[in-house]
Amino acid sequence: MSRHNNSRPGRALFRLEAQVSSRVFLGLAIASFVILALAWTVVTTTGLVNPLFLPSPGKVLSRLADLWSAGNLQRDLAVSLYRISLAFLISTALALPIGVIMGSYRGWEAIIEPVVDFIRYMPVVAFVPLTILWTGTGDLQKFLIIIIGTFFQQVLMIMDNVKTVPRDFIRLGRTLQLREAQILLRIVLPSAMPAIWDTIRITLGWAWTWLVLAELVAASSGLGYRITTAQRFFQTDLIFGYLLILGLLGLATDQVMKFSGRRMFRYLRVR
Repeated sequence: MSRHNNSRPGRALFRLEAQVSSRVFLGLAIASFVILALAWTVVTTTGLVNPLFLPSPGKVLSRLADLWSAGNLQRDLAVSLYRISLAFLISTALALPIGVIMGSYRGWEAIIEPVVDFIRYMPVVAFVPLTILWTGTGDLQKFLIIIIGTFFQQVLMIMDNVKTVPRDFIRLGRTLQLREAQILLRIVLPSAMPAIWDTIRITLGWAWTWLVLAELVAASSGLGYRITTAQRFFQTDLIFGYLLILGLLGLATDQVMKFSGRRMFRYLRVR
Protein backbone atom coordinates (compact mmCIF):
# COMPACT_ATOMS: atom_id res chain seq x y z
CA MET A 1 0.00 0.00 0.00
CA SER A 2 1.34 3.45 -0.90
CA ARG A 3 2.18 6.16 1.56
CA HIS A 4 -0.64 8.31 0.20
CA ASN A 5 -3.21 5.70 1.16
CA ASN A 6 -1.75 5.45 4.68
CA SER A 7 -2.08 9.20 5.32
CA ARG A 8 -4.59 10.24 7.91
CA PRO A 9 -7.85 11.84 6.65
CA GLY A 10 -7.36 14.91 8.86
CA ARG A 11 -4.05 15.72 7.25
CA ALA A 12 -5.69 15.93 3.84
CA LEU A 13 -7.45 19.10 4.97
CA PHE A 14 -4.13 20.91 5.21
CA ARG A 15 -2.58 19.77 1.93
CA LEU A 16 -2.04 22.14 -0.97
CA GLU A 17 -5.20 22.59 -3.08
CA ALA A 18 -7.18 20.34 -0.72
CA GLN A 19 -10.94 20.54 -1.25
CA VAL A 20 -12.85 21.42 1.92
CA SER A 21 -16.63 21.48 2.04
CA SER A 22 -18.43 24.57 3.31
CA ARG A 23 -19.69 22.65 6.32
CA VAL A 24 -16.20 21.51 7.33
CA PHE A 25 -14.79 25.00 6.74
CA LEU A 26 -17.47 26.55 8.95
CA GLY A 27 -16.89 23.92 11.63
CA LEU A 28 -13.15 24.60 11.73
CA ALA A 29 -13.74 28.35 11.88
CA ILE A 30 -16.17 28.01 14.79
CA ALA A 31 -13.83 25.59 16.55
CA SER A 32 -11.01 28.15 16.46
CA PHE A 33 -13.19 30.71 18.25
CA VAL A 34 -14.38 28.13 20.77
CA ILE A 35 -10.78 27.17 21.60
CA LEU A 36 -9.83 30.83 21.99
CA ALA A 37 -12.81 31.47 24.29
CA LEU A 38 -12.02 28.40 26.39
CA ALA A 39 -8.38 29.43 26.76
CA TRP A 40 -9.46 32.94 27.80
CA THR A 41 -11.89 31.49 30.37
CA VAL A 42 -9.31 29.11 31.83
CA VAL A 43 -6.62 31.77 32.13
CA THR A 44 -8.91 34.24 33.88
CA THR A 45 -10.80 31.85 36.18
CA THR A 46 -7.64 30.18 37.45
CA GLY A 47 -6.11 33.51 38.39
CA LEU A 48 -3.07 33.17 36.16
CA VAL A 49 -3.57 36.77 35.01
CA ASN A 50 -4.58 39.78 37.05
CA PRO A 51 -8.19 40.80 36.15
CA LEU A 52 -6.96 44.35 35.68
CA PHE A 53 -4.93 43.19 32.69
CA LEU A 54 -7.31 40.53 31.37
CA PRO A 55 -10.90 40.47 32.68
CA SER A 56 -12.98 37.32 32.44
CA PRO A 57 -15.40 36.79 29.51
CA GLY A 58 -18.32 36.90 31.93
CA LYS A 59 -17.31 40.29 33.28
CA VAL A 60 -16.85 41.67 29.78
CA LEU A 61 -20.25 40.42 28.63
CA SER A 62 -21.86 41.75 31.80
CA ARG A 63 -20.43 45.22 31.16
CA LEU A 64 -21.67 45.17 27.56
CA ALA A 65 -25.12 44.13 28.75
CA ASP A 66 -25.20 47.09 31.15
CA LEU A 67 -24.19 49.48 28.38
CA TRP A 68 -26.85 48.02 26.11
CA SER A 69 -29.52 48.46 28.79
CA ALA A 70 -28.46 52.07 29.27
CA GLY A 71 -28.55 52.71 25.51
CA ASN A 72 -24.91 53.80 25.34
CA LEU A 73 -23.79 50.86 23.23
CA GLN A 74 -26.46 51.46 20.59
CA ARG A 75 -25.55 55.14 20.33
CA ASP A 76 -21.85 54.41 19.99
CA LEU A 77 -22.53 51.79 17.33
CA ALA A 78 -24.81 54.09 15.34
CA VAL A 79 -22.32 56.97 15.37
CA SER A 80 -19.32 54.81 14.39
CA LEU A 81 -21.21 52.96 11.65
CA TYR A 82 -22.38 56.26 10.20
CA ARG A 83 -18.86 57.67 10.17
CA ILE A 84 -17.15 54.67 8.62
CA SER A 85 -19.91 54.06 6.06
CA LEU A 86 -19.96 57.58 4.67
CA ALA A 87 -16.20 58.13 4.78
CA PHE A 88 -15.41 54.78 3.15
CA LEU A 89 -17.98 55.34 0.41
CA ILE A 90 -16.42 58.73 -0.36
CA SER A 91 -12.91 57.25 -0.39
CA THR A 92 -13.93 54.38 -2.68
CA ALA A 93 -15.91 56.64 -5.01
CA LEU A 94 -12.81 58.79 -5.48
CA ALA A 95 -10.25 55.98 -5.64
CA LEU A 96 -12.10 53.77 -8.14
CA PRO A 97 -12.07 56.05 -11.22
CA ILE A 98 -8.60 57.41 -10.45
CA GLY A 99 -7.17 53.91 -9.97
CA VAL A 100 -8.77 52.66 -13.18
CA ILE A 101 -7.36 55.58 -15.17
CA MET A 102 -3.89 55.12 -13.66
CA GLY A 103 -3.91 51.41 -14.44
CA SER A 104 -5.06 51.99 -18.00
CA TYR A 105 -2.92 54.94 -19.11
CA ARG A 106 0.81 55.21 -18.45
CA GLY A 107 0.71 58.99 -18.82
CA TRP A 108 -1.79 59.42 -16.00
CA GLU A 109 0.12 56.90 -13.91
CA ALA A 110 3.29 58.98 -14.32
CA ILE A 111 1.46 62.12 -13.23
CA ILE A 112 -0.52 60.74 -10.26
CA GLU A 113 1.41 57.80 -8.80
CA PRO A 114 4.44 59.73 -7.48
CA VAL A 115 2.17 62.12 -5.59
CA VAL A 116 0.07 59.26 -4.19
CA ASP A 117 3.19 57.37 -3.15
CA PHE A 118 4.60 60.50 -1.54
CA ILE A 119 1.51 61.09 0.61
CA ARG A 120 0.77 57.47 1.51
CA TYR A 121 4.07 57.16 3.36
CA MET A 122 3.09 60.00 5.67
CA PRO A 123 1.75 58.56 8.97
CA VAL A 124 -1.99 59.01 9.29
CA VAL A 125 -1.49 59.76 13.00
CA ALA A 126 0.41 62.90 12.04
CA PHE A 127 -2.67 64.21 10.23
CA VAL A 128 -4.86 64.07 13.36
CA PRO A 129 -3.81 67.48 14.79
CA LEU A 130 -3.87 68.98 11.30
CA THR A 131 -7.41 67.77 10.56
CA ILE A 132 -8.54 69.15 13.92
CA LEU A 133 -6.97 72.49 12.99
CA TRP A 134 -8.57 72.44 9.53
CA THR A 135 -12.07 71.22 10.36
CA GLY A 136 -12.50 71.20 14.13
CA THR A 137 -13.52 68.14 16.12
CA GLY A 138 -16.78 67.27 14.37
CA ASP A 139 -17.63 64.40 12.04
CA LEU A 140 -15.82 66.01 9.11
CA GLN A 141 -12.51 65.53 10.94
CA LYS A 142 -13.32 61.84 11.45
CA PHE A 143 -14.18 61.49 7.78
CA LEU A 144 -10.87 63.03 6.75
CA ILE A 145 -8.83 60.64 8.87
CA ILE A 146 -10.60 57.59 7.43
CA ILE A 147 -10.29 58.91 3.87
CA ILE A 148 -6.60 59.75 4.26
CA GLY A 149 -5.94 56.32 5.72
CA THR A 150 -7.70 54.39 2.94
CA PHE A 151 -7.80 56.46 -0.25
CA PHE A 152 -4.12 56.44 -1.18
CA GLN A 153 -3.81 52.70 -0.57
CA GLN A 154 -6.98 52.02 -2.55
CA VAL A 155 -5.80 54.00 -5.56
CA LEU A 156 -2.56 52.04 -5.91
CA MET A 157 -4.18 48.66 -5.32
CA ILE A 158 -6.94 49.36 -7.85
CA MET A 159 -4.30 50.50 -10.34
CA ASP A 160 -2.51 47.16 -9.92
CA ASN A 161 -5.83 45.31 -10.27
CA VAL A 162 -6.47 47.03 -13.60
CA LYS A 163 -3.00 46.20 -14.86
CA THR A 164 -3.81 42.48 -14.57
CA VAL A 165 -6.41 42.78 -17.35
CA PRO A 166 -4.98 40.92 -20.39
CA ARG A 167 -3.81 43.34 -23.06
CA ASP A 168 -5.45 41.11 -25.66
CA PHE A 169 -8.85 42.15 -24.31
CA ILE A 170 -8.02 45.81 -24.90
CA ARG A 171 -6.62 45.07 -28.36
CA LEU A 172 -9.85 43.27 -29.19
CA GLY A 173 -11.80 46.37 -28.19
CA ARG A 174 -9.66 48.50 -30.47
CA THR A 175 -10.14 45.98 -33.27
CA LEU A 176 -13.89 46.35 -32.79
CA GLN A 177 -13.35 50.13 -33.04
CA LEU A 178 -14.72 50.82 -29.56
CA ARG A 179 -14.16 54.26 -28.10
CA GLU A 180 -11.80 54.71 -25.15
CA ALA A 181 -14.68 55.15 -22.71
CA GLN A 182 -16.35 52.00 -24.04
CA ILE A 183 -13.18 49.97 -23.63
CA LEU A 184 -12.86 51.15 -20.04
CA LEU A 185 -16.50 50.53 -19.13
CA ARG A 186 -17.16 47.34 -21.12
CA ILE A 187 -13.80 45.58 -21.03
CA VAL A 188 -11.33 46.91 -18.46
CA LEU A 189 -13.67 47.54 -15.53
CA PRO A 190 -15.65 44.25 -15.76
CA SER A 191 -12.43 42.24 -16.15
CA ALA A 192 -10.74 43.89 -13.16
CA MET A 193 -13.84 44.13 -10.97
CA PRO A 194 -13.38 40.81 -9.06
CA ALA A 195 -9.89 41.89 -7.97
CA ILE A 196 -11.10 45.43 -7.26
CA TRP A 197 -13.85 44.01 -5.06
CA ASP A 198 -11.23 42.18 -2.99
CA THR A 199 -9.28 45.42 -2.70
CA ILE A 200 -12.36 47.21 -1.40
CA ARG A 201 -12.95 44.39 1.09
CA ILE A 202 -9.38 44.53 2.39
CA THR A 203 -9.25 48.31 2.68
CA LEU A 204 -12.56 48.30 4.53
CA GLY A 205 -10.76 46.41 7.27
CA TRP A 206 -8.14 49.17 7.41
CA ALA A 207 -10.88 51.77 7.59
CA TRP A 208 -12.04 50.32 10.92
CA THR A 209 -8.56 50.96 12.31
CA TRP A 210 -8.58 54.58 11.18
CA LEU A 211 -12.08 55.04 12.56
CA VAL A 212 -10.90 54.08 16.03
CA LEU A 213 -7.89 56.38 15.68
CA ALA A 214 -10.15 59.27 14.67
CA GLU A 215 -12.44 58.67 17.64
CA LEU A 216 -9.63 58.25 20.14
CA VAL A 217 -8.76 61.94 19.84
CA ALA A 218 -11.11 64.90 20.27
CA ALA A 219 -14.33 62.88 20.14
CA SER A 220 -17.43 62.83 22.31
CA SER A 221 -19.07 59.67 20.96
CA GLY A 222 -18.32 56.44 19.14
CA LEU A 223 -16.57 53.17 19.87
CA GLY A 224 -13.10 54.72 19.91
CA TYR A 225 -14.22 57.47 22.27
CA ARG A 226 -15.63 54.91 24.69
CA ILE A 227 -12.32 53.00 24.66
CA THR A 228 -10.43 56.21 25.49
CA THR A 229 -12.77 56.98 28.37
CA ALA A 230 -12.42 53.45 29.73
CA GLN A 231 -8.64 53.73 29.56
CA ARG A 232 -8.62 56.77 31.82
CA PHE A 233 -10.45 54.86 34.56
CA PHE A 234 -8.68 51.50 34.01
CA GLN A 235 -11.94 49.84 32.92
CA THR A 236 -10.30 47.01 31.02
CA ASP A 237 -13.54 45.03 30.85
CA LEU A 238 -15.09 47.87 28.86
CA ILE A 239 -12.02 48.12 26.62
CA PHE A 240 -12.11 44.40 25.85
CA GLY A 241 -15.86 44.53 25.30
CA TYR A 242 -15.59 47.25 22.68
CA LEU A 243 -12.62 45.52 21.08
CA LEU A 244 -14.76 42.40 20.74
CA ILE A 245 -17.51 44.46 19.12
CA LEU A 246 -15.03 45.99 16.68
CA GLY A 247 -13.75 42.53 15.81
CA LEU A 248 -17.27 41.19 15.28
CA LEU A 249 -18.23 44.17 13.13
CA GLY A 250 -15.10 43.77 11.02
CA LEU A 251 -15.66 40.03 10.65
CA ALA A 252 -19.31 40.54 9.73
CA THR A 253 -18.59 43.15 7.06
CA ASP A 254 -15.77 41.01 5.66
CA GLN A 255 -18.05 37.98 5.37
CA VAL A 256 -20.77 40.07 3.72
CA MET A 257 -18.24 41.32 1.18
CA LYS A 258 -17.02 37.78 0.51
CA PHE A 259 -20.57 36.49 0.07
CA SER A 260 -21.45 39.38 -2.24
CA GLY A 261 -18.32 38.71 -4.28
CA ARG A 262 -19.25 35.05 -4.72
CA ARG A 263 -22.71 36.05 -5.91
CA MET A 264 -21.58 38.79 -8.28
CA PHE A 265 -18.61 36.90 -9.75
CA ARG A 266 -20.02 33.40 -9.63
CA TYR A 267 -18.63 32.68 -13.08
CA LEU A 268 -15.10 32.93 -11.64
CA ARG A 269 -15.85 30.54 -8.77
CA VAL A 270 -14.58 33.01 -6.17
CA ARG A 271 -13.73 31.12 -2.98
